[in-house]
Amino acid sequence: VTVMRDGRHITTEPASDMTTDKIIRLMVGRELDKIYPKRERKMGEVLLQAQEIFSEESGLGQSTLKLHAGEILGIAGLEGSGRTELLEAIYGLSRLSGGKLILKGKEIRNRTPIEAIKNGFALLTEERRATGIFGVLDITENTTISSIGRYTVGPIVSSKRTGEATEECIRKLRVKTPSQRTKIRSLSGGNQQKVIIGRWLLTEPTVLMLDEPTRGIDIGAKYEIYSILASLAAEGRGIIVVSSEMPELLGICDRIIVMSGRRIAGELAAESATQEEIMTLATKFAT
Repeated sequence: VTVMRDGRHITTEPASDMTTDKIIRLMVGRELDKIYPKRERKMGEVLLQAQEIFSEESGLGQSTLKLHAGEILGIAGLEGSGRTELLEAIYGLSRLSGGKLILKGKEIRNRTPIEAIKNGFALLTEERRATGIFGVLDITENTTISSIGRYTVGPIVSSKRTGEATEECIRKLRVKTPSQRTKIRSLSGGNQQKVIIGRWLLTEPTVLMLDEPTRGIDIGAKYEIYSILASLAAEGRGIIVVSSEMPELLGICDRIIVMSGRRIAGELAAESATQEEIMTLATKFAT
């Protein structure tokens, strides 16, 4: 087994001498007590209610869910089960055919992503390179593009303001980059993902939705992203995470909703749920 870190060869050892803990330590350069960071789980008031929403446009069946302040809600299911379609319906990427969205006790409409952002929603999409990053732009431009109106003086974008906002994101999210002017495509997958999370945090979302947020990144960067999500939950934000990795959902979430056949098949408490229970629900309406 060969282990690399930051583009450098660390070691090559027989597979028989390797354990999961040892591989993690070599990859990240430090000990990890656990793969998932500990956090105090405190759910507050209900932030978001999706009441019997469905979308003929995307094929999403009637779905009802609640999201609390300070909660990380997981969405599980097989490929094509409707996980992404659920997020897109809430965010306004697909048109709702019926049902209601209620945020902090008030009915809202997310008819477009722009309207959703104004209502306090943010969505980190599944395909980072295709729909998340702007590869030809630098870190500053990628970080501030969704909240650019906050950094204008008259018709002019203030480079000082965008620079300060970007520097704060780099510091807070521990983005490893030579400078703000580095093209985002030259960063590692984990650092690209942190820049995108920073972009959405600058919009000050009440509800942050993430579709496969750790796909294609190394285990050290995963741990850092889990820690970021834990911190955001501690601030009272509501977080929804779609993931194909059941251990990830069990490790970071408070509750898990399982999709099957493009509708909700059931709900589990993450603390007591098992992968077998998730898979049973995931195949409930599968065809």
